[in-house]
Amino acid sequence: MKRLSDNYYVEQVLYGETESFAPLLYRYSKRVFSLIVKIVGNREDAEELTQDVFVKAYRSLATFRADSSFSTWIYRIAYNMAISATRKKAHNIISIDESVLSEATDDTDDMMLEDSNNELRIVYLTRALEQLSPDERAMILLFYKENMTMEEIAVITGFTETNVKTKIFRIRKKLFILIRRMEENEYGIER
Repeated sequence: MKRLSDNYYVEQVLYGETESFAPLLYRYSKRVFSLIVKIVGNREDAEELTQDVFVKAYRSLATFRADSSFSTWIYRIAYNMAISATRKKAHNIISIDESVLSEATDDTDDMMLEDSNNELRIVYLTRALEQLSPDERAMILLFYKENMTMEEIAVITGFTETNVKTKIFRIRKKLFILIRRMEENEYGIER
C-alpha cells in the first residue's frame, strides 16, 4: 500500500473528502497521546485531550500553512492544549537554586549516560522527569524521545531556537542534579 503525504490528506479534507482525515489521525494519535500523557501525567486526561487536539486540528485545518510539517503543527496544538490543562491544576514542581544549577558541569550528559543501562539510574531518571514542570518535561521529551530538532521544538513551543537550546541545556543540568540527589540519598551521602 502506497503511503501518501500528510499534505495530500490535508488537501483532500479541505476539498471536502472528510474521511481523508482518518489516515492523519491514525498516523499521529499514538505519538500525540504519548506527548500529552507525559505532560499531564494522567492517562484519562491525556485520552480526552488527545481527542480534543484532533477535533481542534480538524476544525482548524484551513489554517494549516505547510510552512512546517503537519506533525509539527499537530504537536504544537497538543503541546499548547496540554500545557494549558496543566496550568489549571496545581503541581509540585521542584525548583533548584541558580547556584546549584551553575555547579553542574557542562559534561552532565556524559555523566548521566554512564551506567545508562543501570536499572536504578532509569528509575531515577523517570522520577526526575516527573519532578520537572510540564513544559520542561515536554521539551526534553520532544528532543530526546521524539528526536525533534531545536527548530521543530521552537515552532511547537513558540520559543526562539536559541531559547530552546538554552532551556534544554538547563533542563539537562536540572535532571542531573535531581538524579545525583536521589543517588546520594540512596547511598547516604550528605552534601
